[in-house]
Amino acid sequence: MPVVPQPEDLPTVEEIIQRYLSKPDLTESAKQGLNKLLATEVPIEVKPVSPAQFYRHVSGQPRRLFWARARGHIGEGNMKLHCCVAAYVSDFALLGTVLLPYPKYKARFTASLDHAMWFHSTFRSDEWMLYECDSPWAGSSRGLAQGRLWRRDGVLAASCSQEGVLRVKPVPENSKL
Repeated sequence: MPVVPQPEDLPTVEEIIQRYLSKPDLTESAKQGLNKLLATEVPIEVKPVSPAQFYRHVSGQPRRLFWARARGHIGEGNMKLHCCVAAYVSDFALLGTVLLPYPKYKARFTASLDHAMWFHSTFRSDEWMLYECDSPWAGSSRGLAQGRLWRRDGVLAASCSQEGVLRVKPVPENSKL
């Protein structure tokens, strides 16, 4: 398991968006987009380890780390529901990892071609798990991404692999995002 800050020490996605919204030089279209994100109900809580990389503000390796858990209590007895939530988490931001080394391009269309998941140990998706995503390959408008869900005690709970289509367009030079 990668060594990263604990979720209690990191801001949520909603808190990060609120910080961006408080910037005075933010364009009106950026504000509208961020407010739309805030208004979207997502059944999981997410805390990026590196917000700048998570939101592609810096170029870097095709690797993304974030803590995730279900919103609300699920309990111990419903492993099928825990697996369903983990499958939802596994698809959250995985394919976007492919584009992390290319901040000058924005996805205009993405679609999953194949997504597989393997469960290795018991876990609770209503408790924080670290999601480690990386992409070993991209080309010909396609990309391959892999993910690992780690329990807080360092046990690998699940792993996944996804290949997808990514159609991109250049980001305008004057964009604030």
